[in-house]
Amino acid sequence: MTETPVIRLEGISKFFGSVRANHDISLELNRGRVVALLGENGAGKSTLMSILAGQLQPDQGVIYHHGEPVIFTSTEQAIVAGIGMVYQHFKLVEAMTVAENVYLGQSPTAWLKSREMTRVVNELAESYGMQVRPEALISDLSMGEKQQVEILKLLLRQSSILIFDEPTAVLTPHEAYNLFATMRRMRAAGKAIVFISHKLEEVMAIADDIAILKRGEVIDIMPADRVGSTAELAERMVGREVLLQVERQSVEPRQLVLTVENLQDDFLHDIDLEVRQGEILGLIGVAGNGQKPLVQTICGLRRPRSGTITLLGLEWERFFSRHRWDKSLSYIPEERQGLATCRGLDLLENFLLTTRSGFTVGPWLPRGEAGLKAQRLVEEFDIRPPDLNNLAWQLSGGNLQKLVLAREFHRKPRLIVAEQPTQGLDIAAAEDVWNLLLKAREQAGILLVTGDLNEALALSDRLAVMFGGRILATFAGGDRDMVERIPQMMAGLTQEEMT
Repeated sequence: MTETPVIRLEGISKFFGSVRANHDISLELNRGRVVALLGENGAGKSTLMSILAGQLQPDQGVIYHHGEPVIFTSTEQAIVAGIGMVYQHFKLVEAMTVAENVYLGQSPTAWLKSREMTRVVNELAESYGMQVRPEALISDLSMGEKQQVEILKLLLRQSSILIFDEPTAVLTPHEAYNLFATMRRMRAAGKAIVFISHKLEEVMAIADDIAILKRGEVIDIMPADRVGSTAELAERMVGREVLLQVERQSVEPRQLVLTVENLQDDFLHDIDLEVRQGEILGLIGVAGNGQKPLVQTICGLRRPRSGTITLLGLEWERFFSRHRWDKSLSYIPEERQGLATCRGLDLLENFLLTTRSGFTVGPWLPRGEAGLKAQRLVEEFDIRPPDLNNLAWQLSGGNLQKLVLAREFHRKPRLIVAEQPTQGLDIAAAEDVWNLLLKAREQAGILLVTGDLNEALALSDRLAVMFGGRILATFAGGDRDMVERIPQMMAGLTQEEMT
């Protein structure tokens, strides 16, 4: 007798105005199996999982929970039904302990003394192979440990269906390995797991079943063991061969476009780095190790407290007092909504946020001319849906990122600071961005801030590893001995400790 699926989605459809996010989707989740949910940016993955998690309600279709139809009108109802979601951005209280965070939000009947909370959380962590200490403060944890706390919160609530949305985006390779070990224990315990990722090698390593979405519809469902390679999987998803490989031709480095000397503040310690036109310097590290304050200081969002920064031959203060719109600095921030774009503005208005000076005539802004250029870029970068009247919040994260990239490359910058530029992008879009960055380095120097080691190695002429607010080492991308040490340095080991 076939076991009833834990969750069965039948005929799920969701519209946002004229935009069709999901259309007639049917999908089953079963005990003890991992379903990988794949698709290009804007395919409808996040919308579908938001419906399952109770954040959105479908316009059509039914959700069956253990064979019974259910309606989740809130996340609380989904949680009670055993559905939990691990988000990329953690929702933890930094000043509280691990155990306190795990119990935070539990009903009053679940109140326990600190010692009892610590014991329960410790036993729960050990049962799933996690190494996080219940008495540790959240502020002292690595990103991987914080993710474990989020998982423990769901396990304490006895969640039987767990959704992981790009869970390895902020992890070191070792932390990603530990996450997969924990997921395998969850699978053995009978949990049903949904795994959303654009990293196809991870999908092949952990998934039992693979479902592919395209333009809001399920186009393929298959057992993972019937897929021969990541290349085959990419071709099924995109409809053409995609290898995510680029040919990095040698470019002669020219004049300095960025110099940082002895930069120090509460987060940064003795930072020295240089970027020249014609090169990509890959700054590698797990999120939370000082990359954000460094980037904000370089890009004018924070004033340097001590040390000097020179951009395009000008000291920091002078550069930002006479900053021009083109052939200067382009910043591609990690935060797509709120910093890179405004949620409530349409695509044309978001395009004009950093390019309007290129279209103004005296006090006038000819929106027609700007609109023609923006529409050409929307089509060139394959931004979906290709309608300039759409608001930023209506786009998927990947398509919003493509809008930001189109806008910033249009400015023909001489210095580019690109922060996690392909995070959340599908494999085809990521390949396009890689090629764009390599082409841009012919006229610009690029500081590439990424936690993706494969991306850093594929693109960077030189590499710098950052941990604890310090740059532990800077070396050529072809230095094999140093490249092999990158995972250990990302975990905080110095060169002396590795010898």
